[in-house]
Parts: sequence; C-alpha cells; structure tokens
Amino acid sequence: MLARCLLPSLLCAVAVGCQVQQEAVPVVAETVEVASPEDGGAVSTAPVEPVNGAQPNGVSKPQPGVPLPMDWAPLELASGTARISCELDYAAGDGEPLPGLERETVDAALSPCMERGVLRLRYEGKIAADFTALMQRVALVADDLGVDKRVLDIDSSGGMVEDAIRAGDAIGGSRWTIWVREGSVCHSSCVFVLGAGDVRMISGRVGIHRIIRMSSTATTRVELNTELRAVYGRVRDYFERNGVATAVADLMMAVPNRNLRLLTPQELQEYGLDGINPVQDDLDRLALMRKCGQDFVARRDAFVRAFDTRCKRPDLELDALNACGVELRADFGFPDSACPAESPLSEFDSVADVFSTPGADAAQQGSASVDAGAGVSSPAGGG
Repeated sequence: MLARCLLPSLLCAVAVGCQVQQEAVPVVAETVEVASPEDGGAVSTAPVEPVNGAQPNGVSKPQPGVPLPMDWAPLELASGTARISCELDYAAGDGEPLPGLERETVDAALSPCMERGVLRLRYEGKIAADFTALMQRVALVADDLGVDKRVLDIDSSGGMVEDAIRAGDAIGGSRWTIWVREGSVCHSSCVFVLGAGDVRMISGRVGIHRIIRMSSTATTRVELNTELRAVYGRVRDYFERNGVATAVADLMMAVPNRNLRLLTPQELQEYGLDGINPVQDDLDRLALMRKCGQDFVARRDAFVRAFDTRCKRPDLELDALNACGVELRADFGFPDSACPAESPLSEFDSVADVFSTPGADAAQQGSASVDAGAGVSSPAGGG
C-alpha cells in the first residue's frame, strides 16, 4: 500500500486505499520580453472622448457589438496568409492558399468543403482590417454554401484592437471553433478573437499585455490614462458579451507593452478563454433542450466535465487533445442518433479515421488513469 502512495499524485488519486494528500504545486506566471510591441501587439488607434468629454469632430461614438457592413470591394490580404482546408487533420497540411478576398475567389475556395460541411481556415499573421474582412467574407460564403462546421486555426502575435473586436463580433455571430495549436501563438489583440469562438481548443501559447495608444495626442499621464480608460471600457464591454472575465482587461493594464504575460492553462479556463464559450453555452442550452431533449443535455454536460479531467493536459498536442475527446464521446452516447450535428465534436464525424495516429494512442493512454467523474473544472471541449 505504501508503494502505491509513492506513485505520482495523478495515479495516487485513483489507487485504492491511498490516503496521502499531495500539496498543490503553485503555478508560476511567466512573463517574457517582446522585440517590438508595435509588430503585432495590442494597438489602439480609434478616436476616444478627450478629457473634456467632447466627441472628436465628425466621429460618431462606436456601437459595441455591431460588425462592419459587408463590402465585396477588391481587397488584398496583406497582414498575413490564409489557407483553406476541408480537412481537420493539420498534420497532412493546411490546404490551399486563399489568393484573394473577392466573392468569386472565396466561393471557389470553399466549394470543395460542401461535401463534408467542414472547413478549416488557417491564418498566420497580424490582426488588422483585412483580417476582419477575411472572417466576414468567409463566414458569409460558408453560410451560403451550407458549410456549418468551421474552424479558425490561428497563429497571430496580435495587431489592432478595434479590428480584433470587429472580427470577434463577426466570429461570434457565425459559430466558429478556434484552435491555437502547438507551435502557434495567440498574443495581445488576438485574445479578443479567441474570446469570440464558440469553442476554444488551445495547445499553443496565449499572452496579453498593455494596449498601446499609437495615435494619442495626450501630453500628460492624466490625459493618456483618460484615453486608455475609454479604450478599456470598450474592451470590458466586449469581454462581457463574450463570456470572458473582465479581469483579463485589468491584468492587461498591469503588464508593460514591452513584456508579454503568458496565461497558464488554469487561467485560460478561469477567465473563460478555453473550452466552450459560456455565453454561447447558455444560448444553446434551451434550444438543445427543445430539439434533443433533457437526456441529451445532461449527457453533453457530463461529457464536458469528463473531457476536462481526462483529456486536458498541458503536454498534449492539439490533435491528441481532439483525439481524446472523439474517443471519449462514445462513453456518453455520442454522436447522438437523433441529434448528430449537435453532438460534441461533431465536426469530426465525417473524418472518423483522422486520429488513427500515434498522437491518438498517446491521448488515450494519458486519459486512462483518471476517473471521468473527478475534478470537475470549467466547461471545455464541446462542439
């Protein structure tokens, strides 16, 4: 019995009769320096109310939650690169480059995804107005083509705050899962994009820092802080409507913009940036109850809890994390015969052989030693 209690704490928790309690290991927050906060970062240039409270001439007060109107004018994607794939297995590649943002070009790129109803948009680059247009246009064409399962596979060091919020509003209204896979990052203003997803799956690094006011006319600390308060007010409103803790905005204020505060897996869950979007979960619950029944919702909730305890491990790559979830679904009767499209991780139903890989085996082995009903944490990993 003593030998069992000398096993690592994870195994000790399920060893019969083992009563030794392990002390929790404190999580140390990691802060790193960035070479140039202007190259990415969280940059704000939008006009704000000056110290006297008057509106700048000719500038209307921004309306929160209102996306930019659709505009199909020719536009070059200069801030990054976009690739479209109808496959979720990123080990096989990221699909074909999207050569332009014209309606005909986007339609041609997404048409092959109609058969399976799944698309993955891989974006690498900065957050700017052209990224916002990319998300709006791809979402609209996907709606028209009936491609309902959508993954934004992002790698971004950040960019413009206001463009990230507008992109987030477009994402929040069009049902996206967001991946930050191993080797990728989501830093600074990219966090606003991350917060808007229906589901967030993270194996890469997520970091935040203070917003930079590049167009400020402030000459004193009081004037600059007044501007920043207005910007952070918009940020808090945005976080609230997407179910992200407003404490993230407060934490951003405390990190110099030449540093980057990397969020731990625990913080990502506590702040509502990982797993199922809590606001969308509330919206979906009543609709699922009506369409699929109370038993479906109860099994879905149980799956989410089990996914957190059996699959969420910091060392897992994203494909292994997904594989663990797909394997776990069967224990809870998913995909459901009456509601297959609403079942967790239903985007993988047409590509069931994706995870016949060593990564899937590693995920299964890693989850086998943890009981599905233990250690419930915040929701994560639905679909």
